[in-house]
Amino acid sequence: MPNIKSAKKRVKVTAVKEMQNKVFKTSLKTVMKKYKAAVEAGDKEQAGKAYLVAVKQIDKAVAKGIIHKNNAARKKSQFTLMLNKVG
Repeated sequence: MPNIKSAKKRVKVTAVKEMQNKVFKTSLKTVMKKYKAAVEAGDKEQAGKAYLVAVKQIDKAVAKGIIHKNNAARKKSQFTLMLNKVG
């Protein structure tokens, strides 16, 4: 445990930020699962709505520094290809 006041604060702030990132990342994974489920079901309209939500969440994750921009670009590309294949 740190002795210096600023170090103590950093420990607290880091713990809070870590939890916020964890919550956001979990919600991102949930959104991506919902999109994949819609694609698997073959529902074009539902998949389209889920696609927009997923892409928006991915972009927010990049802005917050939770995932890397190349990872986000790859996911968005994969999602677009999946959406185009839905009949």
